[in-house]
Amino acid sequence: MATPKQKITLNASRDIPFNKLMLSQSNVRRIKRGETIEDLAASIARRGLLQSLNVRPVLDGEGNETGMFEVPAGGRRYRALELLVKQKRMIKTEPVPCVVSDAHSAVPIEEDSLAENFQREDLHPLDMFRAFQTLHDQGASHEEIAARFFVSATFVQQRLRLAKVSRKLHEVYEKEGMQLEQLMAFTVTDDHARQEEVWEALENSWSKEPHQIRRMLTETTVRVSDRRALFVGVGAYVAAGGVVLRDLFEADNGGWLQDPALLDRLVRDRLKSIADAIAAEGWKWIVVDADLPYGHNHGLRALGGTPVDLTDAERAEREALRAEYDRLEAKYGEADELPDDVDQRLGQIETALEAFESRPMNYDRAEIARAGVFISIDRDGDLVVDRGHVRPEDEAMQAVDGDSAEPATENDDSRHDPLVSRAIITIGAQAFEPEEDDGDTIKPLPERLVIELTGYRTLALRNAVAENQHVAITALLHRLVLDTFGQRSATGCVEAFVRHVHLPWQDVGLKDSPAAKAVDERHEAWKSVIPLDDDETLWAWLDSLDEASRHTLLAHCVSYGINALFERPNPYGSGVSQHGLEQRLREADRLSHATGLDMVDAGWRPTVDNYLGRVTKSRILEAVREGAGEQAAQLIDHLKKGDMAKEAERLLADSGWLPEPLRLIDHDAPPAQPGEGEEPDLPEFLAGDDEDDSAAADEVAAHAVAAE
Repeated sequence: MATPKQKITLNASRDIPFNKLMLSQSNVRRIKRGETIEDLAASIARRGLLQSLNVRPVLDGEGNETGMFEVPAGGRRYRALELLVKQKRMIKTEPVPCVVSDAHSAVPIEEDSLAENFQREDLHPLDMFRAFQTLHDQGASHEEIAARFFVSATFVQQRLRLAKVSRKLHEVYEKEGMQLEQLMAFTVTDDHARQEEVWEALENSWSKEPHQIRRMLTETTVRVSDRRALFVGVGAYVAAGGVVLRDLFEADNGGWLQDPALLDRLVRDRLKSIADAIAAEGWKWIVVDADLPYGHNHGLRALGGTPVDLTDAERAEREALRAEYDRLEAKYGEADELPDDVDQRLGQIETALEAFESRPMNYDRAEIARAGVFISIDRDGDLVVDRGHVRPEDEAMQAVDGDSAEPATENDDSRHDPLVSRAIITIGAQAFEPEEDDGDTIKPLPERLVIELTGYRTLALRNAVAENQHVAITALLHRLVLDTFGQRSATGCVEAFVRHVHLPWQDVGLKDSPAAKAVDERHEAWKSVIPLDDDETLWAWLDSLDEASRHTLLAHCVSYGINALFERPNPYGSGVSQHGLEQRLREADRLSHATGLDMVDAGWRPTVDNYLGRVTKSRILEAVREGAGEQAAQLIDHLKKGDMAKEAERLLADSGWLPEPLRLIDHDAPPAQPGEGEEPDLPEFLAGDDEDDSAAADEVAAHAVAAE
């Protein structure tokens, strides 16, 4: 049998003492790329030499081998071995596995060096993730794996998290169907079904950016920075079995709480516990809500209390803190930047001094028996307890016995009197149900939403009128002239009045709007200086005010009568008439023009909560087309309604777009008059609304009747 002809001869391998090796000047790798020789030396010390050196015999001038070998490929490994010899961790005669090329080969030595580096293929990232996972499954900790491969523990944690993403998404990534940044975004949750659901929704989309993937994966979660989470504490939430989602690849500000229902239960339970403790003080009623609406205490009389006196020890502590604060201020007052410890200490002293200013109050026990308390949470997650508010219907209550006239403090043990009636505790002052409508046509806006939007306008217009004395006085004179020379009837000694207009429905963000804060701050400032206890004193005080102060106060009072709310006209006499509504909206536009009110400048922005999540998909797309352009609308027209609303909020954030109820209307054109037997026309954005909103109109009418 014939012997097959040998086609390829492989280079021989042999062990060569390290001191017989030398670096070749023909090595093509000249530029360092960040890999350290120290790390490679440590790896060789742990695992041994995993890859042989490529060498060629060194020839003398006559072409004979000298017994030395040069290394054209494997220079980093050679330097690592050299370092181990210098560190005396390896003897210089240690045999080194080498592949020996023919010294007389026709292949240039530089080609050997280039081929080894050029033809090398890097490990696929997915293989790295899975290999790290295998080592972890074998018992190696994050820190141990990091030490073995000279990376950070965070790097290992990130790769392990990537290894736990759904296998289906791994396959998409392996086939280059998604980028690594997109795969990273899926690591915010371990729910494979949800990961796959989100990818199915986005894979054929024009927009599948990592931030959109993260947003969709966390849309049913609650930020750790949410006031409820800050109030309860993440530790208590986790102890109750809650899960916190974290993004190891992006700054997540603490992550997301995955179980909003559990969080709400913890908030409710803690607030209820606090309310039970406060109820023992003897209050008639307690209203508890994590987010009390704007104006919740309007129409209620605030009790006047006196702060509890400081003890001698507390006075001494307060003086010591003030002295320390003054000393630090004097020492570092001219410094460009305070040392961290000094800055922290000054903050601690300020907090402690503020606590001394917020002393418990003494209240008359007879007043406590007919007054109530509001309990809520502020934006920073701190508890807010607002004691001492009397409802009008409770003003006539009398003390039961002579002892009830004695003052009681917030911390008085006498409040535990078993004869004191148990407070009525109401949890959840107000709830909102979002309107859901996924129709493809542009349907009218829900009436409740229009009322809420015009509530924003009413409050902003109040603030605008209060800040423009000329317009406020003109508006008041307009009313007075009509009362004096027109046919309007009124009751009372002076036939002019301002009736405080309450907002029956309101968006949860209304009380945090710039207009609400400005109105409240102005009101509290005046309230603190106006002598309301005695009518004669009040008259004398008003009479002595300078003209500028009188104008400012007048503008503020007039502003509380502003009503720019839309209400469905009631032809049966209860509520506003069609003519009255038209006049109200026309005058609201006139005031808006006169004050220069712009709802964008007043702080209104379209959000999921206040508009986009409450209208149809067609309305959302219409808004994006108007505010951001047709191309922006096309980016989101394939999304589900919830996702579309969130993306629309981002696209419209700085666009200056406003919905119809917040835009100024040109009333120059005469309104169309209804024919005989026809109902009056409603605004185009509301006409033809569904019967659900008729029920809403009935509720508004009920509010109006109650207000009367």
